[in-house]
Amino acid sequence: MNYGFVRVAAAIPNVKIGDCKHNAQQIESLIIQAEGKGTEVICFPELCITAYTCGDLFAQQILLDNAEMALISILDFTRSLDIISIIGLPIPYRGTLLNCAAIIQKGKILGIVPKTYLPNYKEFYEQRWFTSGDVHGDNTVLICGQQVPLSRNLIFSTPSCRFGVEICEDVWAPIPPSSELTLKGAEIIFNLSADNEGVGKHDYLKSLLAQQSARCLCGYVFAGAGFGESTQDVVFAGKALMFENGLQLAESERFSFKEQLVIGEIDVERLRTERRVNTTFGASMARVKGQNALQIDTELFAPKSFDLSRTISPAPFVPSGRALNARCEEIFAIQIEGLAKRVVHTQAQTAVIGVSGGLDSTLALLVCAKTFDKLGLPRKGIIGVTMPGFGTTGRTYRNAMELMKSLGVTIREISIKKACVQHFEDIGVDADKHDVTYENSQARERTQILMDVANQMNGLVIGTGDLSELALGWATYNGDHMSMYGVNVSIPKTLVRHLVAWVAESIIDDTSQATLMDIVDTPISPELIPADENGEIAQKTEDLVGPYELHDFFLYYMLRFGFRPSKIFYLAQHAFIGKYTDEVIKKWITIFFRRFFSQQFKRSCLPDGPKVGSCSLSPRGDWRMPSDASAAAWIEECNKLLS
Repeated sequence: MNYGFVRVAAAIPNVKIGDCKHNAQQIESLIIQAEGKGTEVICFPELCITAYTCGDLFAQQILLDNAEMALISILDFTRSLDIISIIGLPIPYRGTLLNCAAIIQKGKILGIVPKTYLPNYKEFYEQRWFTSGDVHGDNTVLICGQQVPLSRNLIFSTPSCRFGVEICEDVWAPIPPSSELTLKGAEIIFNLSADNEGVGKHDYLKSLLAQQSARCLCGYVFAGAGFGESTQDVVFAGKALMFENGLQLAESERFSFKEQLVIGEIDVERLRTERRVNTTFGASMARVKGQNALQIDTELFAPKSFDLSRTISPAPFVPSGRALNARCEEIFAIQIEGLAKRVVHTQAQTAVIGVSGGLDSTLALLVCAKTFDKLGLPRKGIIGVTMPGFGTTGRTYRNAMELMKSLGVTIREISIKKACVQHFEDIGVDADKHDVTYENSQARERTQILMDVANQMNGLVIGTGDLSELALGWATYNGDHMSMYGVNVSIPKTLVRHLVAWVAESIIDDTSQATLMDIVDTPISPELIPADENGEIAQKTEDLVGPYELHDFFLYYMLRFGFRPSKIFYLAQHAFIGKYTDEVIKKWITIFFRRFFSQQFKRSCLPDGPKVGSCSLSPRGDWRMPSDASAAAWIEECNKLLS
């Protein structure tokens, strides 16, 4: 299975200006290379059969005849090939000359797309030779002995996707043809271009293509003219670019003197999900109502082995490089503003927070401190409550106390041991039996303390639970599951760790920094089971529910794109190759879906909290799911993995 991925290519042949025979040979060479790599569609630059910079040679009949003969040669060459090729050439038509893209497969021309917008400014003089395809509208043309549809309004349907074509300047127009083509069903746009170089132009082009692919929720493949086109006053650097909904997938080497073939996979299934979810896209279809595109079916492809070449990040919630600091700064600002609004609106005098010395409560405490700073309120109004229990270790207790001291908040220490022992006696529970009642009683006792202290201090209980815990249901119902405002509610565990580290390195005093870095290195645990004989944490969350990096990966692709378990498993195999075996991934993805479905009732009554990214489990936001939904179909597919 290809799991919705379509392998496409942008090719940059090393052309000679006016030498159609040479150029055809270069094109054929790149086609066979792409075919050998399982490519479904390959796109070449604008006017690549003749070269774009022919100038007044476009008025020479021999050049136009040779261009058609070259296309015949390419048709013959591809007669036994499945690959679809998109090739640029000039085509005479009814007393005009059109700058066209020929879409061919297996020796057949499927359609001809003419260029719509002809630049005629600065170094461009296209209107001197060519006429816009709009002049002729939807029509047919006789070329290479075949009667072929001629229109900018063509959509080509393959077994795996639907695509449209535009040419160079078209995408620079206020309303590009690709905008209309995508609203009519095209999922990938191919652009044949001869875009020359200029200072700053490349970055602008990348921004333009990223925005167009994002706006149209499509894949976008751009093939630009290369070294062979450079002549007189213009230089062509060979730009091949590939985007998917705003994300750049691949790029050629600029200013290379050699031919290039850039291959990548576009996830059409992901694009279809985005379009279904984004109701604005559907509403925009009314703009092209009654303007149906001509649908052209392509030939079937013979089955080929498929292996993903694109890189799959094992941490989809966590950007890499400098972007991570920017992400952390923005998220932290969102958390602060959300909490500040709630404090101002409720006229709360204090913020009450349980501080355990773990990652989540640490992040929530830092948010409280910076919120009070921004509101001009004294940090003493933050009531940090440490509530030692049967599983509290010296390390987490010390970190909790030292962090609260260094931040200058009010510290209250309230042990839950006596209250829990009394509660166990009241309900007839054996305190030596460390079962779910033993654990949850402690969590609920802590929540009761926080709620009552908040009443006592005219304050708000600040929740500390994160997105990953909500997905797995790793929270005690009406215990740590409940608060008056949850600042971490849409932040996954893999990102919480980075946020705390970012605060430590960027915006905190030296005294707090050392404590924060030790908290970052502490194993994740609810500390509801007594410590081991060495006083170390005995109850490690990831030993019980699985690695959070796996669960966050599963959550991202399930929640963000609605992928089925088999596709998520396939992506995880690529993302975690060498770290987790297929059997381990299968084990935890099965547990993930089982827990996700069974724990929905906790998410259905979730307290308020700020949405910070593209994923949220709030019943008032991104996720509305019946608490009684069946997981049978998902679990059945998980069980079939590797079988």
